[in-house]
Amino acid sequence: MPDLDSSLKHLEESGARASPSRVDGCNPIWLLDDDASMLRALGRLLKSVGFSVEKFNHPIVFLSRLKQAVCRVAVLDVAMPVMNGLEVQACLRENSPETRIIFISGQDDPLVRQTALDAGALGFLAKPFEDEVLVQLIHKAVAD
Repeated sequence: MPDLDSSLKHLEESGARASPSRVDGCNPIWLLDDDASMLRALGRLLKSVGFSVEKFNHPIVFLSRLKQAVCRVAVLDVAMPVMNGLEVQACLRENSPETRIIFISGQDDPLVRQTALDAGALGFLAKPFEDEVLVQLIHKAVAD
């Protein structure tokens, strides 16, 4: 796994970012996906049902945010450059064990799905998925 501080400096130079969007004062749902259109769509969906969101387009930026804030619920893409979602999940389990994780993936690989669920993920959704299924999973995660 890359060194977070040196990777973060490199990423700031490359334009990777976090994008907070608060609808209310509660803990936001953290979204991590390297696909900008997916991040926008997920952000709009979750804001439309009353959630606050923080959007991240790079795993290192996402993980570095843990130094300043608590992540209660994370929606993670599986396939991303530098680190995949399972590696991010492993970092969260170590550094933020209270975080509830929901995976989204363009490829419904049964082995990846089972690995994620065995490591404690609350859910694993294959793209495309029904909006309501994701919203219900997030409601469940927030209630736990």
